[in-house]
Amino acid sequence: MTAHEADDPFAHLHDEDYARPFSRRLATAETLVALSGRKAHSLDGEWHMTLDLFDEGLRQRWYELDETPPSQWATPRDYEIEAGECVHVPSCWNVLKPEWFHFEGAAWYTRWLNWEPGEAAERVFLSFGAANYAALVFLNGAYLGGHQGGSTPFCVEASAHLKPGRNRLQVYVENRRRHDRVPMHHIDWFNYGGLYREVALLRLPQVFIRNASASLTPDGAAVHFRLSASEPVSGMAELEIAELDLRASMRVESGKGEVTVPVSVTRWSPAEPKLYEVRVAFAGDIVIERIGFRTIETRGTEILLNGEPIWLKGICVHEDDLEHGKVSTEADIRRRFRHAKELGCNFLRLAHYPHHELAARIADEEGLLLWAEIPVYWAIDFSNPATLADARNQLCELILRDMNRASVIIWGVGNENADTDARLAFMGDLAATAKRLDPSRLTSAACLINREHFTIEDRLADHLDIIGLNEYFGWYEADFSGLDRLLANSNPGKPVIVSETGADAVTGNRGAGRVLFTEDWQAEFYREQFRRILATPYIAGLAAWLLYDFRTERRQTGFQRGYNRKGLIGSDKTTKKLAFEVLTDCYRDK
Repeated sequence: MTAHEADDPFAHLHDEDYARPFSRRLATAETLVALSGRKAHSLDGEWHMTLDLFDEGLRQRWYELDETPPSQWATPRDYEIEAGECVHVPSCWNVLKPEWFHFEGAAWYTRWLNWEPGEAAERVFLSFGAANYAALVFLNGAYLGGHQGGSTPFCVEASAHLKPGRNRLQVYVENRRRHDRVPMHHIDWFNYGGLYREVALLRLPQVFIRNASASLTPDGAAVHFRLSASEPVSGMAELEIAELDLRASMRVESGKGEVTVPVSVTRWSPAEPKLYEVRVAFAGDIVIERIGFRTIETRGTEILLNGEPIWLKGICVHEDDLEHGKVSTEADIRRRFRHAKELGCNFLRLAHYPHHELAARIADEEGLLLWAEIPVYWAIDFSNPATLADARNQLCELILRDMNRASVIIWGVGNENADTDARLAFMGDLAATAKRLDPSRLTSAACLINREHFTIEDRLADHLDIIGLNEYFGWYEADFSGLDRLLANSNPGKPVIVSETGADAVTGNRGAGRVLFTEDWQAEFYREQFRRILATPYIAGLAAWLLYDFRTERRQTGFQRGYNRKGLIGSDKTTKKLAFEVLTDCYRDK
């Protein structure tokens, strides 16, 4: 507190620059720490949470307050930790109380952790699975760092501010929708807020492995290893895949290392999702991953998995739950995948943001292919350099988190964005970033069509491996003649995935013919769509929109009532609509 503020207890009322100090020390992809094979101390469980509509916590510096009980206060305060609601982390505040359902703003999460220093010198990090949208982390009154991006992980170092015994950890989280964010303020899903993924504490050596990856070379004859260390040090890293009798060394220079080691592997595929335990050791630190090795590429209008053409039979999924909001549990993820397999799917599009880290890990085990994406959605502020930096960082955090997941074959860089010069530069940058960071996977974006020429045509396609096509002929456009015309007019020269198509249906609502919001028309819609898609040689897959009904406040007819009803299964995640069986039959025949 400055001398002026000490003299004037009302100074904070007039301070509109209160957030500036927290624009520094932002956690990014460069500060991310891989969790694989490490012992992490979970900080999930009960936290105190206080809603903060006016950012009083930053204005009045709630993080600096001592823990004096109210009976001993010399002057009144506007915040008391113990008066906050006890909530479970991870959770979304919107589903905890009816009066919080539409809350968009900030909240303070506080918990205490007991700390006993280890015998050896070590560094300590706090790891967050995700907080929507921005977060600031404080420990014992000290600002550790912040983060932007509502669905990607981040880490901040706590070493310098931990003390033996009791420590106060506070996290400020806010989910305000803004035009310059990624996504921007206009979206078509529910804007859940909160500390909604896991929080953990990591104890690491002074020099540690930030991330390490292993992938099959394009010819399938070797494994390419890469490593990034926490410091620009040099030395030798040891690599091991015991099941393959592979033991090798890798030279690390200035904190970076890579090497290619010849080896014969059983290739990962949906039919045989083989995983190997890969061990990387450097400077006293060890990372252990279960990795599947496969190749993915395109040839003409085909997608090749392990050198063989594959047709992607898919479904889109959101993270949305009646009870838990955007929180994904292992049981929920396994249910999604079980229903996808019942449909006959070999592929899922994880719309429209990075899903829980467990999704790709479980998909590795289950043999499901994934499209993972960042929320560059609709009318992003494409001319804003800060917005591009935010999007690029989210993409890098997603790639670094999931780069060892064989199931992930496509990095998605956007959805339904108008083809402007600013957008082309913005998303071209993202596509190039994905290729630079991870050349072993394909890139795509869900594109709109060229309405002037009525073709599958987008300038961004030159920067992509696969063209994603979102089309709703038979739903938003009354009949299928436009789809016939579009498919006949187009000659994209590379694979196309129908990345979205679908029709709303209210569970139990029936009616013959093209009666909107009926199960019958949704079922007929898929019959008509699939017949046309299957007859088009350059279409290499379909990601039907979508598995479950989900919340979105944009949709307010009597049929929708705050939900997108295009799910093949209702929002209870149990009741299947007629279209579920229809699409199952289509995929079985394919």
